[in-house]
Amino acid sequence: MKIDIASLFPAVCESYLSASIIGRARTAGVVEVNCHNIRDYAENKHRSVDDKPYGGGTGMIIQAQPVYSCICGIIEGQQEKSPPPRLIYMSPQGKTLTQELVKELAKEPWLVILCGHYEGIDCRVLEELAFEEISVGDYVVTGGELPALILTDSLVRLQEGVLPDSSAYTEESHWDGLLEHPLYTRPEVWRGRKVPETLLSGHHAEINKWRAEESLNATAKKRPDMYNFHK
Repeated sequence: MKIDIASLFPAVCESYLSASIIGRARTAGVVEVNCHNIRDYAENKHRSVDDKPYGGGTGMIIQAQPVYSCICGIIEGQQEKSPPPRLIYMSPQGKTLTQELVKELAKEPWLVILCGHYEGIDCRVLEELAFEEISVGDYVVTGGELPALILTDSLVRLQEGVLPDSSAYTEESHWDGLLEHPLYTRPEVWRGRKVPETLLSGHHAEINKWRAEESLNATAKKRPDMYNFHK
């Protein structure tokens, strides 16, 4: 899988993407993730990419031209080796990111993710390039970098060779519409709280049964909306 991230602050993305599981996957060549600076495509000596909004209002708007040139530059530089990418704009107005959507996007060979900033991006370039808008929740953050990292992280970990095996993600919360069962490790007793006897029994069938029941209980207690839908 290949992911290209277009941002005004690519160093913010690069620092996270170079660490931990994603960093190792990039180094090993399991996935390809590139960060691009939109300012590099500004057509003025000051590398300015924003201006005041028409109609008045606070804040600044990222102009269409540098975004258009950046995205076209990314695609033109790599399209000979790849099919056209799926274009995604991280936006609070987009459809909410879910595990089902992550599963769908994880099958794409190439994604280009656009990060907004300031008050947003001139909508004409989003329309011109037919961007798909995705939100990480019903709230607003300073820029699209954090949402882009959330999306990238969720996608990379599903790629073959990134995690030890598929159980590393199929047995976690949301994969099958439920929350994960409670987790325990050593010591067996901590501040008077004991690990459930079933988990110490070594009886795998009983352990799996316990985990399935506790997964349902956790979902019913913490996310009744998910539990009712699952029923």
